[in-house]
Amino acid sequence: MNPAISSFITIGLSDVLLISPMIVLFLFSLLPITTKILRGNVEQSPAATIIEVLIGLSLAAGLLIVFDGAGLEKSPTAFNGHLIFDGVTQWMGLIAICAAGGSMVMMYENPATKGSQFSELIFLAMNSVVGMLIMVSAVDLITIFIGLELMSLSLYLMIAMSHEQKLSKEAAIKYFVLGSFASAIFLYGISFIFGSTGTVNIVDMMENAASLIRTNKLFMFGMTFVTLGFCFKVSIAPFHAWTPDVYQGAPTPVTGFMATAVKAVSFAAFLRVLATKSLVGSENLFLVLQWFAVITMTLGNVAALLQTNLKRTLAYSSISNSGYLLVGAITAGISQNSAFGASSVIFYLIAYSLMTLGSFAIVGLIERNENSIVQTEDLAGFAKKQPVLALCFTIFLLSLAGIPPLMGFFGKFYLFSAAVNEGLLWLALWGVINSVISVYYYLRPVIYMYMREGDCDVADENHFATTVLIVLSAMLVILFGLASGPLFSMIELGLS
Repeated sequence: MNPAISSFITIGLSDVLLISPMIVLFLFSLLPITTKILRGNVEQSPAATIIEVLIGLSLAAGLLIVFDGAGLEKSPTAFNGHLIFDGVTQWMGLIAICAAGGSMVMMYENPATKGSQFSELIFLAMNSVVGMLIMVSAVDLITIFIGLELMSLSLYLMIAMSHEQKLSKEAAIKYFVLGSFASAIFLYGISFIFGSTGTVNIVDMMENAASLIRTNKLFMFGMTFVTLGFCFKVSIAPFHAWTPDVYQGAPTPVTGFMATAVKAVSFAAFLRVLATKSLVGSENLFLVLQWFAVITMTLGNVAALLQTNLKRTLAYSSISNSGYLLVGAITAGISQNSAFGASSVIFYLIAYSLMTLGSFAIVGLIERNENSIVQTEDLAGFAKKQPVLALCFTIFLLSLAGIPPLMGFFGKFYLFSAAVNEGLLWLALWGVINSVISVYYYLRPVIYMYMREGDCDVADENHFATTVLIVLSAMLVILFGLASGPLFSMIELGLS
């Protein structure tokens, strides 16, 4: 029998149930745009659109929890082992869905995204999340690539659709060109891996990846190129140059979406590749990634010190946080008990997503129109006009700086503890040094909000949904910081 036909016949109800979150997201993405078509190209109420997609996201999250195999001895797979539904899939998928939901709430109230093309924007955002769920569950490099491209192509269009006419178009073109280049490198690496092993399945490579990378130059080149492709997606220096320009040019809700959901799922796929233990077999690749982590942390924090534009400051903050997360990913890639290293990455991604999405939401509220650029000094007097929002922003910034007992402190603690446990003391030390450096630029907005005279205020009083998002995020940063132990244990249990 033809292998392709045989593979098709083996697809059953269990496969459909496992991918049901993706199916639900796609079907709900069609509702607003189909309604618009049936209404003669007239937008339905934006409130109805956002309610529909939040219902879809909630259903997808529920199905992901119900049909996931986290904590089971053998996690279920779908489509002949191309997708796996384990703890990484569950946690990273939930982070992506929640971050996407928060970003879409911001899109609903932001001047650069609301308006005549809101249905199309939501359609693209929902399908980008479908690509994300494919990425987090894929254990096949080609399937990872398909998810990556579905996510990225949607993002290119979302950035270009901003009502702002100059920076957003430049950002979209820059992201598209450099993203295509990174995708080509990634795909080129896959071809080397397949040519040297005859497979692109990560599980199949786990048994002999460490020895192959020592003895087979083609496999070594392939793993190196795949790693470089991921480094671009998660803004690892020296592949970070696109990040500040794209983050500044994109609509602020889309920037928050990229900085949180995109980064989370990219690290999820990166973790699966590093789980092959290829770093154990290649001292050179292991050393290069360590230096990438150090350079990324340092460059991100030092560059952020020089910024006056608030979005660019947060963009360089995102780069430095990629350096911290890479420390955890490296640790998971060399550890015999990779669950601790991977758990530290997931825990920090939860913290980082809450802090960063909340920070960008506040920036979005201050923007007066699609062409608005918020400088740090523009925050003067914000605490007097909006005390609750200023307090929330302060919580986010202090948590990003790693101040206890907020969640960001414990996130860094787990990342650096995992590194120390594997003998990577110098990486942990660089992480601590960079955390100290970052305190300066994280406190600068706080000083302007509370200690400078000014009249900074939100641009529009109709921001109830975004305000709820901000307050909820700040409360979770505090709550998960105080309950960091049980949350981390829950994550680790799901991965073990």
